[in-house]
Amino acid sequence: MNIETFREICLSMPETTEDFPFDENVLVFRVAGKIFAGISMDKPNLAVMKCDSTKAVELREQYSAIEGAFHWNKKYWNQIWFNSDVSDRMIADLVKHAYAEVLKKLPKKERERLQNL
Repeated sequence: MNIETFREICLSMPETTEDFPFDENVLVFRVAGKIFAGISMDKPNLAVMKCDSTKAVELREQYSAIEGAFHWNKKYWNQIWFNSDVSDRMIADLVKHAYAEVLKKLPKKERERLQNL
């Protein structure tokens, strides 16, 4: 996986936007204004993604490349190192999971609209 492919996967999710809310180094991806993933321009081989709290722990135990995200709530955010023991396919699946985690917290009408796109 590389930063360009990761960005393309994130932007392929319905109505995803991207911006630099913290500084010029951290690019985040949002749906309905809520962040579901991010990547640092300084460390383009490291992404952060929102995750179900139980699944987050399981993934950290299963993969050496998945850790609690530095500077993010480690209960819900994982950081994933590219080109390690996590396949590109799994990273793409984790992006979809992160997006779905944000959708779960949206009002029902908005969630259903986005799920039907």
